[in-house]
Amino acid sequence: MKFAWIDIRSVAPAHAPAVVDAAIHARLDGIVDSRPEVLATLPPTVKKVLLPSGPATAGTAEDARSRKGKSGDAKAADIAASSFADLVAVTVTDDGQLNDLRLRFLSGEKAATAFVEVVDQRTLDLACAAASVLPYTVVRFRDPTKIPLEIVIAAADRSEGQLICEVTSLEEAEIVVGVLEKGSEGLMMAPKTADDVFKLAELLASRTAPLELTPLTVQSIEHSGMGDRVCVDTCTHFEKDEGILVGSYAHGFVLCVSETHPLPYMPTRPFRVNAGALHSYTYGADNRTNYLSELHAGATVLGVGADGRTRRIAVGRVKLESRPLLTIKAVSPEGVEVSLTVQDDWHVRVLGPGAAVLNVTELKKGDQLLGYTPTDKRHVGWPVGEFCIEK
Repeated sequence: MKFAWIDIRSVAPAHAPAVVDAAIHARLDGIVDSRPEVLATLPPTVKKVLLPSGPATAGTAEDARSRKGKSGDAKAADIAASSFADLVAVTVTDDGQLNDLRLRFLSGEKAATAFVEVVDQRTLDLACAAASVLPYTVVRFRDPTKIPLEIVIAAADRSEGQLICEVTSLEEAEIVVGVLEKGSEGLMMAPKTADDVFKLAELLASRTAPLELTPLTVQSIEHSGMGDRVCVDTCTHFEKDEGILVGSYAHGFVLCVSETHPLPYMPTRPFRVNAGALHSYTYGADNRTNYLSELHAGATVLGVGADGRTRRIAVGRVKLESRPLLTIKAVSPEGVEVSLTVQDDWHVRVLGPGAAVLNVTELKKGDQLLGYTPTDKRHVGWPVGEFCIEK
């Protein structure tokens, strides 16, 4: 589960109270500030992260040893500053500072936290090393590309620590959570207003939930004449047991598989689902449906696996062409009737229990398909509680 820290160091004073309240109300993981007295006012339900502004606040390991000679007042000030924080982030600019933090962690300081600004190869290596050995590493990237982040994520892949990436906008946050299909564990963002906080919380909560698929028993297969069918070409490779849910009724869908499996006379197209007639619904995220005719480049569909796992998938192109059609009617164990109209061609396939790949033209009465049967009625794709019959 991704988490977020809200950085209030640069938030306008007029907006700061509302931003803090929003972060607490949205149950975000932490609030970052450079002022211990502000962190002291926060409730225990939110992680308090002390991150001093300005230049590095840690020295080398040798400097750290020399700090043992500080006056009692200076030591007391350090302790007082840290006592209000759950985590105290130390700006790390060289290997000596990192080694100092690592030794503190090994000696029992479980909250040792590094802040690394990546500006070149040396600091990139430093960020990779920190993410590999520390429980928390916050990283800021000067490079606008995500290649350095990919390198740090890969370096920290086997580490039990948490990698937090600083982002400057909600758009960047959405990109970062998907880098290398896993993203960093956490995000740190300085919002402009409380509205940004709630939008960030929505983004983190937008991971798609699994669906409970059900077996459907084929009742009939009929040739339906000519009509327009839709191929959905996406921006990803589907897995062999993955496709999208399509149906003529909003209360029942069949899992249509992609063209991942071999075909004669043509190459596989693992990005494509030959989905069905243009009137059909496809079941999407947030319990909403869309007509296949509504999909377009840049739209989103819900990829669904035979085990019920789901993920959002971007549409790259939609192809609508006139073809002979075939209508499949099936029923769920609870008696829910499902209908699917697809291109009448044997290479069009659906999935059955156990991820069995079934050619639609070879289906017969009694065959088992995989499907999904939500109970909601629909209006413009949204579930509504009203009387509605589809047949």
